[in-house]
Amino acid sequence: MSKIQVNKSHTLTGHNDCVYALTEGSDPRFFYTGAGDGMVVEWDLDQPKNGKLIAKLPHSVYALAVDRERNHLIIGHNFEGIHVVDLSENKEIWSLRLTDQAIFDIKVFGSEILIGTGDGVLVVVDADEKAVKKHVKLSSKSIRVMSIASEKRQLAIGLSDHSIKILDLADGFQPIANLAGHSNSVFALSYSPDEQTLVSGSRDAQMKFWNTADYTLTENIVAHMYAINFLSFKEDGKYLVTCSMDKSIKVWDAIDHKLLKVIDKARNAGHGTSINKVLWSTYSGEVVSISDDRTISIWQIEAENT
Repeated sequence: MSKIQVNKSHTLTGHNDCVYALTEGSDPRFFYTGAGDGMVVEWDLDQPKNGKLIAKLPHSVYALAVDRERNHLIIGHNFEGIHVVDLSENKEIWSLRLTDQAIFDIKVFGSEILIGTGDGVLVVVDADEKAVKKHVKLSSKSIRVMSIASEKRQLAIGLSDHSIKILDLADGFQPIANLAGHSNSVFALSYSPDEQTLVSGSRDAQMKFWNTADYTLTENIVAHMYAINFLSFKEDGKYLVTCSMDKSIKVWDAIDHKLLKVIDKARNAGHGTSINKVLWSTYSGEVVSISDDRTISIWQIEAENT
């Protein structure tokens, strides 16, 4: 059994509104945040106090993604579309008007940018052509979160209609499975690093583990008091973190599905309001969290075998 030690190493400020979006850079020393103030900021884990403004947009930003191959940052600009920033030159190189809806998540697969919108449409953009390739209507409710299994070439999508849809990336986004079981919107979704498990979290506060061989449910855990907003695996696949509207972060054994640590305001000087995203850094092994309280926290999480 592992004993988890937690230490908050930094609290970062600068956003003037709730911080909603978080992604790791193609150089994982850097990460990016987006907020209700329309600001997109680059942070350096080696010198975290000095955030660098990358973009300032008129509307809020809920979604960010990095195209690692091209070193581009894709910004989801709510009620409009996407803006693409070349991170080598720190300048916007193109943008595309796509939607009058919120953009809740963005993923990159090869030369395709996948954008999940508030009206249940998956918009597929060709990054080379800078043009829309396809619209895939999945639901009348919002697409909230997406996760890609690159080896399997599968895309998992969590929706506000309480379902998780699995699409085939190798076969024109054909449906593979429709997973039912959550009783509210699915906000959190991630394949394990070995792609053998899909973990989902919902507004119903439950976390579910699915076997990706046939997408059967293997375990259901009442994981938080309120909505699970996001989850992130450690790179080695042994641990995962969840964050919630209940203002806590929880560290889990990803193999045994056991709760190992609760990080909150009382015990760890954690966030004072809903925690919107967490990222387990592949650079430093630290966990980055963002919140409605406008701050970003960086946590050192060490596992000691007992």
